[in-house]
Amino acid sequence: MNYTKTFMLLAALTALFGVIGHAIGGTGGMITALLIAGGMNIFAYWNSDKAVLKHYHAQPVDENQAPWLYDVVSKLTQKANMPMPKIYIMENQQPNAFATGRDPQHAAVAVTTGIIDILTKEELTGVIAHELAHIKNRDTLIMTVTATIAGAISTIANFATFSSMFGGGQAQSDENQGSSSVNPIFLILVSMLAPIAASVVQMTISRTREYSADRIGAEICGDPLALARALAKIEQYVRGGYRNIDAERNQATAHVFIINPLFGRKGDTLFSTHPATQNRIAALEQLAQMMNVSHSQAHHNAPHNSQSSVWETTTKEKSPWH
Repeated sequence: MNYTKTFMLLAALTALFGVIGHAIGGTGGMITALLIAGGMNIFAYWNSDKAVLKHYHAQPVDENQAPWLYDVVSKLTQKANMPMPKIYIMENQQPNAFATGRDPQHAAVAVTTGIIDILTKEELTGVIAHELAHIKNRDTLIMTVTATIAGAISTIANFATFSSMFGGGQAQSDENQGSSSVNPIFLILVSMLAPIAASVVQMTISRTREYSADRIGAEICGDPLALARALAKIEQYVRGGYRNIDAERNQATAHVFIINPLFGRKGDTLFSTHPATQNRIAALEQLAQMMNVSHSQAHHNAPHNSQSSVWETTTKEKSPWH
């Protein structure tokens, strides 16, 4: 269902670009805008993983540096029949995680030290499975295509703004014969509303991919409730004041995280990149019922701060980040 919804939203965004692009810039202007946006986003597609990892000061770890984390990722990738991604740890008090990379063969999973501290092994397994689902679903590619079309619409809108400042524009006909004047009021309205409409569709696609990653990630790890508990804990800490300063400084990267890292922002609003956490938890609880996973089965693991948690002991002894 989520794949169908994503396809329909992409089709709507493409149709919006076609209608607006042709009305404002004609065929030539539409193609030019698409080429400009496409070039920018292709570059980002190939280089964004390095940029985002560098921005968050993520440090690579291997099997010797973090055997506990490597073991979790390795077992999940085998279960999901995926290549082993690179693993990174970010020195950050806010519990969060993200996946990046242009395809499953060039992917990375990054977790913060904060998320290692507060989650049980099973909850962190659910989080890693969610990130692997993003990689498996090729969500980076989907969002790059989405950004390309949305960027092309913004380029057309900028052209409309420029044209309206000089008393109207010229739109070529399909046969490229002659030109027809475009109403300046229409240009102004398009320049204002087109980017908003594109952003709404873009954010809706982003939220749809989060729901899909939750579902597939829960199926990979076999415990939807573990992921649900992890989301609840992360949300609590993020809203409780555990700020991610790097995310605040570059808000364009907020969508890559499992929970919106921007302090105090939540809800399934039109311009939100993440669904409301309570909605995601409700969907996971419903999935748990379908998979016959009970709460009693899901709560048998102690959190990190319990003396009975072997996970915490292993982390403190083996991880270079504590």
